[in-house]
Amino acid sequence: MKIKDVEELKSIATEIRIGVIEAVYHGKSGHPGGSLSCADILAVLYFNQMHVDPKKPDDKARDRFVLSKGHCSPALYSTLALKGYFGREELTTFRQIDSMLQGHPDRKHIPGVDMTTGSLGQGLSVANGMAIASKMDKAGYRTYCLVGDGEIEEGQFWEACMTANKYKLDNLCLIVDNNNLQIDGTIEEVMSPYPIGMKLESFGFNVIEVDGHNLNSLIDAFETAKLTKVKPTAIIAKTIKGKGVSFMENEVGWHGKAPNEEQYKQALAELKKEEEVK
Repeated sequence: MKIKDVEELKSIATEIRIGVIEAVYHGKSGHPGGSLSCADILAVLYFNQMHVDPKKPDDKARDRFVLSKGHCSPALYSTLALKGYFGREELTTFRQIDSMLQGHPDRKHIPGVDMTTGSLGQGLSVANGMAIASKMDKAGYRTYCLVGDGEIEEGQFWEACMTANKYKLDNLCLIVDNNNLQIDGTIEEVMSPYPIGMKLESFGFNVIEVDGHNLNSLIDAFETAKLTKVKPTAIIAKTIKGKGVSFMENEVGWHGKAPNEEQYKQALAELKKEEEVK
């Protein structure tokens, strides 16, 4: 069912963030910062935009999603659990022995995961293949690929951009989670990809730049992407790493570590308070 009420989508995004904190805390490791920054994007995709059905996870007509920044799997797992692909209790088994929820998404063992990811820079290449297959088979499904802004420092990403342009993949939507931080600092300090929008335009993309936490703007951007023909669309979503948890926001140290018990309780309290305000 497509949820159109923005307030309901905001609540879902908050629940996704709560799931992220639960998973990383119980797993005692993981990547909360980038998982929290993309929660709004995933809420809009899975509950407002994509044609997917948890009762038919292998439906050939379903839209495809590739989490190229696979280390942010807690956000995807939390979203899939909320959507009904598996129980939310599974999130507390994250990164534990015998759990299906590995540190990176695994399409063979996790319902709802369309591609195994983790090696950064490779997701768009796979998404291209899915989009090409949809066109060849006249299947009609769309493909969405979420990448990190640090990840696009990889050369393969730009090769994939050329491919998307060459084959006029208007059924492909690339989303850049532009939170401006990666493991070693800001993306400018490490290897600046700016200006991202101008570069993607030069590679033949229809580029839309939005506030990645504004749900109405995200919905409008995805709807525009659907109407764009003959070229792929790239949505550059400006986000805040660690969004929703005060002590994690814009702090590079939270790229890849788990909260302790006190931090865990504080994070949940902040997110649940936000939910109560809504």
